[in-house]
Amino acid sequence: MIEFDDVEGLVDPVVIAAFEGWNDAADAASGVVDHLMDVWSARVVGALDPEDFYDFQVNRPVVGTDENGMRQLTWPTTRIAVASPPGFDRDVILVRGIEPNMRWRQFCGELLAACDELGGTMVITLGALLADSPHTRPIPVTGSASEPDLADRLKLDESTYEGPTGIVGVIQDACQRLDVPSVSYWAAVPHYVAQPPCPKATLALIGHLEDLLGVSIPLGDLPEDARAWERGVDELAEEDEEIADYVRALEESRDTADLPEASGEAIAREFERYLKRRDDDA
Repeated sequence: MIEFDDVEGLVDPVVIAAFEGWNDAADAASGVVDHLMDVWSARVVGALDPEDFYDFQVNRPVVGTDENGMRQLTWPTTRIAVASPPGFDRDVILVRGIEPNMRWRQFCGELLAACDELGGTMVITLGALLADSPHTRPIPVTGSASEPDLADRLKLDESTYEGPTGIVGVIQDACQRLDVPSVSYWAAVPHYVAQPPCPKATLALIGHLEDLLGVSIPLGDLPEDARAWERGVDELAEEDEEIADYVRALEESRDTADLPEASGEAIAREFERYLKRRDDDA
């Protein structure tokens, strides 16, 4: 059971969760939660006991120095934070963790029970996978929702993936079994630049969160970081003809597959986000 530190009554909170590991190509998904914790001044209020879920020879504790210069041991775990985003009429519960090494069903049960104790009414999980996606095009984001009307409203590109899953998939399954409304977003990171970070993929996931929540999220340096990342990959491709040829092939395949009306919808959504962000900043 997770013990929470001084949590007042939250207003209709929505849960946003991401986990390092198999579910988190180039740290794109966990990067979203890190960004939200920063721009929303989130406060950590609790954590799962790592003894039950982590193999410390795989995920080792880290020794460092705290702000007072004292030596400090930090254990790998999953932490829960709360935030009250400006301009949003709901509170947010942020879950930032590491995919557990064992007892996945118990892990999901304890985590969802903790979110329920805090009043969480919807769970949004974020993930990222490696894919044949060109870095020069918008990062594809697929999604799924537990309720058909929610999927229709969000115009989700339903995932057709079948195969092994990670803790994000197990949490989504647990939400369905408990009748907890849930949404899952996955960004497709170009596999030929798999090393973290991938700010362009993080930015793509944030855009879909804005659509879902109806709130503008401060982006900070992310747009410039994404442009710098793309320029860096361009330079890499220029230095290697094989990579350049491969990227061109991916671009042709992507451009052929994308319908004009789909591209138009994407542009319209991005323009709507821009207008809303401009109005919020005014």
